[in-house]
Order: sequence, then C-alpha cells, then structure tokens
Amino acid sequence: MRIINIIFACLLYCSIGNAKTYTVVTPKKSSARELYAVEYLHRKLTEIGYTDISKGATRTVEINTYKLNGKPDIIVYLKQSADTAGLKKEGYTITSKGNKVYITGNDGTGVIYGCCALVEHLHRYGNADFSKACVDAPEMVMRGACIGMQKTEYLPGHNVYEYPYTPQTFPWFYDKAAWIKYLDMLVDDRMNSLYIWNGHPFSSLVRLKDYPFAVEVDDSTFKKNEEMYTFLTKEAGRRGISVIQMFYNIILSKPFADHYGLKTQDRHRGITPLISDYTRKSIAAFIEKYPNVGLLVCLGEAMDTYEDDVQWFTKTIIPGVKDGLKALGRTDEPPIILRAHDTDSKMVLDAALPLYRNIYTMQKYNGESLTTYQPQGPWAEEHRYLASLGAPHIENVHILANLEPWRWSAPDFIQKSVMAMHDIHHANSLHLYPQASYWDWPYTADKLPDGKRLLQIDRDKMWFSAWGRYAWNCHRDHQDEVAYWDQILGDNYGISYADASNILEAYEQSGEIAPKTLRRFGITEGNRQTLLLGMFMSQLVNPYKYTVYPEFYASCGPTGEKLIEYVEKEWKHQPHVGELPLDIVTQIEAHGDKAVAAIDAVADKVTKNKEEFDRLCNDMHCYREFAYAFGYKVKAAQHVLNYRWGKDISELDAAVPLMEKSLEYYRKLVDLTKDTYLYANSMQTAQRRIPIGGDGGKYKTWVEMLPRYEIELANLKKNIAILKLKAKGDFHQETKQIKVLTNAKVVLGDSIKTVKLAKGVRLFDDLDSVVTDVAPELKGMNAIVFNSKHQKEEGTRLDFTSAKDVSVLVGYFRDDQIKYAAAPKLEIDATANDYGQAEPQLFSAIKINGMPQINVHKYDLKAGHNTLLLPKGYLLVLGFTSDNVVARNVGLEGSDDAIDWLFY
Repeated sequence: MRIINIIFACLLYCSIGNAKTYTVVTPKKSSARELYAVEYLHRKLTEIGYTDISKGATRTVEINTYKLNGKPDIIVYLKQSADTAGLKKEGYTITSKGNKVYITGNDGTGVIYGCCALVEHLHRYGNADFSKACVDAPEMVMRGACIGMQKTEYLPGHNVYEYPYTPQTFPWFYDKAAWIKYLDMLVDDRMNSLYIWNGHPFSSLVRLKDYPFAVEVDDSTFKKNEEMYTFLTKEAGRRGISVIQMFYNIILSKPFADHYGLKTQDRHRGITPLISDYTRKSIAAFIEKYPNVGLLVCLGEAMDTYEDDVQWFTKTIIPGVKDGLKALGRTDEPPIILRAHDTDSKMVLDAALPLYRNIYTMQKYNGESLTTYQPQGPWAEEHRYLASLGAPHIENVHILANLEPWRWSAPDFIQKSVMAMHDIHHANSLHLYPQASYWDWPYTADKLPDGKRLLQIDRDKMWFSAWGRYAWNCHRDHQDEVAYWDQILGDNYGISYADASNILEAYEQSGEIAPKTLRRFGITEGNRQTLLLGMFMSQLVNPYKYTVYPEFYASCGPTGEKLIEYVEKEWKHQPHVGELPLDIVTQIEAHGDKAVAAIDAVADKVTKNKEEFDRLCNDMHCYREFAYAFGYKVKAAQHVLNYRWGKDISELDAAVPLMEKSLEYYRKLVDLTKDTYLYANSMQTAQRRIPIGGDGGKYKTWVEMLPRYEIELANLKKNIAILKLKAKGDFHQETKQIKVLTNAKVVLGDSIKTVKLAKGVRLFDDLDSVVTDVAPELKGMNAIVFNSKHQKEEGTRLDFTSAKDVSVLVGYFRDDQIKYAAAPKLEIDATANDYGQAEPQLFSAIKINGMPQINVHKYDLKAGHNTLLLPKGYLLVLGFTSDNVVARNVGLEGSDDAIDWLFY
C-alpha cells in the first residue's frame, strides 16, 4: 500500500510533465551533510521522473569541462555560506538563473533543507524558477519527534518503563532500512531531533567496570545494541538530526537491583550513595561511548520530593555528564534537557544553572492530550517562566490519549497550536509524540483482514508533516495552506484538488471533536483516561469522585464550566461563564455531521489508495457516532443532575430515553470498530482508570465496554422504580449491615505502636488531634500510631510479615498542603496503581478534629515479608485486612448529595 510519503514524490512527475534531466554540482570538499543533500536530491528527483545525466557521478565546481549526455534541464549548485555572520542556523537561500539553481545553506543542515524546499517548489509549481530569491530559516530551534522503547504491557518481572533493548522485545529497533525510512521522513518534515524514550536505557547500552552485572542483555544482544546505536546516531547526524536519549529517575536495572536486594523503582525510597554512584557512572559511560547523543532527564514520576529532584540532578546527573566529557577531553557543555513534569523547575534550575549552563527545558503542551490552541492558566504561566530562562524551551505534544486510535490530522488546529506555543507559552521548540499507539510503535491499532499491521509513519504521515511544517513556520497564509493540503490530499487519493478539499474539511471538522469533548467533560488530560471509549454516567454526574486532575480545566482550554457546575448555576439562577457543556455537545455533533458529509461526498471519486481512504472514511463515521453517543449521554446526565437539585423523579424518567439513544449510537460505534480496530488505547495496563480500569489488558475495545454501559442504564431503571415505590410507600428495604473488617495477623517491628481504631484515640503521638468519628467497617482495626514530624521529614516505611495476602488500609488527607502526603496520582506517578491503590475505597471515612477529610486507599500485598514505602507527609495506616473492602462514600463530612448511586 502506498501512502502520502510514498506517493507524494511519485506524483510530482504528473504535475511537472515529461521527463526532464538534471545534475548536481557540489564543492570539492563537501561536508557529510552536503553529501547527504546530494543523495536526497538524487532520490527525490529520480522519483519524480528526472534523469541524472551525470549518472550519479560527483561533480564539483572545480571541474570546468566534462562531457554530459545532453544539456540538463536543471543544474543544482549546492554549497554552504562562506560567511555565516548574522545568519540563522539551518537557513538557506535559493536563487536561479536560466536552468541553474543555486542553493546556499547557512550551514550543512541548511543545504539539506534548501533541497527540501526545491523539491516542494517543483511539486507545487512545476518549475525551478527562483528568480525571486527564496530566503528561509526555521522559527523553532529544535523540531523533533519521539519513539518509545515501550510496550503495551509490562514485561514479566519488570515494572512500568522497564524495557531492555532486545530483538525479542523490539525487533524493529534492529531494522536499518526502517530507520533510514524514518530518518528520511524527519528530513522531509525538516525535523532536526529524534528522542528515544526508555526508563533505564543504560543497562542495554553500556557496561560498567564497577557494576558489570548491571547489564540487562546477553553479550550478543549487547553487541547488536552498540552497533545499532552507533549506526543510528551516525545516520541521524548526516541528516542534521540530533539523537536524544530520555530516561526516568530513579530506575535501576533489574540485575543491579536483584544483586543488592533492591526494587528497580520505588518513588518513596529516596537517594542512597550506592544508587547515586551507579547512575552517575552509567551516565558518564554513556556520554563517553555515544558522544553525539544528548540526554532528556525526567526527574519526577519515579522520585518522591522536589528536594530529591534537586539533589539527584545536581549531585548525580550533572556530575555524570561532566565525568563523561572529561574522559573525552571535552570542555564544552552539550545540552541537557530538563523535563518539567512533576518537578519544581525553578527550584531545580536555581541549583543547577551555577553548575551547568546549557540546560534546555521541556513541558507538556496540553498535558497528555490535545485539547486546545487557547491554553491558559497556571500551566501556561509555567511555560512562560521556563521560556524566560533564555535557553530553548521545548513544547512536548505528549501521548495524545484523547486522539487514540482514529486518524487525526487537522492542519488548521495544528497551525494554531504552534502559534499558541509561540505567542502564549513563549516556546521556540517542538517535541512530538506519535498521533496514536505510542506504546505499540511502529504499528497502528488498525485491524486488517490479512492480519498484517499498518505502520504509523505511513498511516499518520500527515500528522508528522503538519507539525513539522508549522514548527518551521507557523505564520503561513491560511488560504495558501488550504491549497497546499488540497494538493497533497488530491495527489494521494487521485482526485481533483477541488474534491480533495472535502477530505481536508473532514479532517478539520473531526479534529475538533476529541479536543472539545475532553476539555469540557474529562476527568484528566492524562493517559489515565481513554476518551474515545466513552465515559460512565457516574463520571459525568460526580466527576470529583474520580479525582479530577488539578488545574486541568484551568489550563487546557478556554474558560468554561463543567456539567455539574452548569446545572448548579441553572438552579441558582447564576450567570454562566465561558464555554458551556451543552453548547459543546451541539458543536461536536455538528462537527461529526460535517465530517461525514464531506468525506462521503468524494467516496466514489477516489482512484488511488482506496483501501486507506476507506479506513479514513470509517474513522470519520466513528467520530460522528461517538459525538452523538456522548452527546445524548451528557443530555441525560443534565436531567439526572436536575433530579439532584429538585428531587423530581420525572427528571430521571427524561434521562432514560436519552441514555437509550446514546446506546443506539454506541452500538453503531461497536459495529464500525469491531472488525477494524485491535484496541482503542495502546496503554493496556492498570494505569488506565477512566472509563474503567485496564487491568490485565481488559476493556480496551468498544465491544467490551458496551455491556457495561447497558448495565448502568438497567441500574438506573431499577433505581427509578424503587424511588417510585418509595414515594408511594410500597417499598420496604432491609437495612444493609456494614460488615466490620477483620484484622489480619501481621508481624510488625517492636518499635511500632498500634491502637484499636475508635472515637477518642490519637493516631499521632506528637499531635493532640483525636478521632471524632470513624466508618463502621474500620472500627476495631489495629491502626498504627505515627510521629507526624518524622513522617513529614522521612516519609513512612512499613516492614511487616503476614501468612496471607493482605490489604494495607492507608488514609490520605484531602488537602494539598505540603505537610500532608499526596494521594496516589497516575498523572505524575506511573507506579501509583502497582498495589491497586489508585482510587479511594472509602471516601470521607474518618474524622479527626482540626484535620481535613480522609479517604482510605488499599494497597494489596502478597503473603510473606513486605516493605512498603509511602510518601513524605502526614498519612494514616489504619490496619491490615484480608477481607474484601467494599468501596463506598462513608460521608462522615456530611452528605454531598452525590447521586452516582443511581447507576449501581
């Protein structure tokens, strides 16, 4: 199958006319990048029907006379500028005189990009006329894409992000032809950086004298990894592409961890001299062995406190880089990219910049989704601060959890987003994730009849091209851009450019659906939520129960209201502000209708790439059915929320047919996807929680979700019937007895003090606060008494032994003050559900005088000896049990009138 990147050049021949001839002239002493530029031109011009009359021989400007097989139609002269003073890096100038085209790069990469511009000009205009000089240079300093050395599920014996580089796990990594194809695509899109993401790459790429056992692959694989990494960096360098290796902190190689009896990662472990020494030497060896590779550092997620981040960056990472540079005899400072996710960037940079000046910064654009080209709020303020430091600030278009798995390439949305990066965030660099299936690289989620897999660089070529185009220059004329994309799409599908405008319209219309839906109704912008699988009614009417991610709504879209806020204001006759949920429903339904109408209008005109067009068409229909299924559910939720305020059962009656209508559209969505998609989301682990947990790789398709949505409707009907019987006085319900949890037998250290949980007991030996109320199921549990000062400074460590599997009941205070330990958050801690602890089991389950409300999470641990490290700050350990804990809102803070019980 030929997609845009293959057919793009082949179709140029049609637009130019009959076969023409060319030759390329270069300086006698050409750089590696100039020589690549020659290769690039030979390949591209040959593909579009030109013949090289010098037959590929290298011609230099010193050769004045030579025999050619006829006079060439185009003679292309390539060179770098002799005087680069005042010239912007990677820029170029193109002029022409007669049949001669002169490409002068501001540097070697500029020569390559000048050749890219020549090829694009030939495609668009069918000539090589540059009598009016073309002078251009990129707006963004760094423009790159990333590849995850990750999988959809954990490897046996490993945790999240732990994926050694092996042929069994990543066969594509060892495919040199595939790498060449990918790198050439980056050149086409004028991208100059490639990021490789992995939790701990060092154990696959370097061997340490002091820790030889830390290598995580066999000798044969290690040699292959050395060869491939050297090959990749060399080929990338020839193309003007920097390779940047990302890693998380603190993650250890499994052999190293096993050798010392450690966990590979534990967010609450803290820094030890051994771990610091191992990591510092790993970084030094990596810098020495691969001198042309940069580092992207993620301090958060696998580390506990901001203070730890500072210490680790300044006393382990930077010294490791300096050690490697010293071994090479280098005095320069290659860039270190600091990822601002889950860290205090100012605190880190204040300490690091006096030690190392060349630090770049990176932060997520819309979090882990794409929601808006109007970012604002505290996240925008952080971007502006990072940009103010002077070094390039990089926008990370990350994960795209709300765009999986359907095709999404809306050029106008992308162009406006890049403009927002400049104008609102003050950024000047781009780091781009794949459009979908990040965890399943290089494949897409498409399910083909023959069982084969589509490649992302083929299917999503337009995604990469659009971001690269606008990272180079986002200030392009809109009408000219419409014409540009019409031509690209028309050539790809073999239709007129006028007809191709319908395909572009379908992309633009469908491109608004997922962003608008998530930013107005989502629980989070992170990959904890797979939007296009839908949401439960309970999540729409009581989102806070599912832990709405802080500042998401304030930062990832225009000012507006959640549905729950909108209904409350309606009942209180208060004015509304900004973007409103019911308006968004109307808009996404209209977008779906327009997308389908546009794509269907040209369905019988497509003459090329028909199979891919049919898949694109199916995706447009998927977006429409999703919009209506979601929209009717929101309308039903509005009636349910009306019932919350007015207790009028007729409001619930009104919700039923709307939910039934939603299910009609969802069943259509099931039909459209069951034979065309393997999954909706590529992260198929317990980290995914919305609309439902992804434990064991389950609930990743619409087929699996449909029965769950049918059940919630059945439950609503059942509860409406009960409410009506109660209103008549005809319903008699036995009071459900709350089962008291049984204390599990565990052996704790001698210094651990416990107390039977009851009113009046103290759970901190240095605070006067006492328990004033407790959930019935927790009464009598053996709670541990802590010292709050020690918890705040050192964290909480539990060492215990049990004969059976047990659940540790941990109470987290519902307060964001730094003195309280932070409850598990998958958005910032990828291990936050390793023990099933992500969601609270008992809401508002204990009251302690003078302290915030408390939610209880359970940590499930196996029989035997266990060590559980919990975050720094005040928290409670309320006991150990082997009983099943039934999740519920105890409501000791008083009734919050939540009505999600209607769907259970």
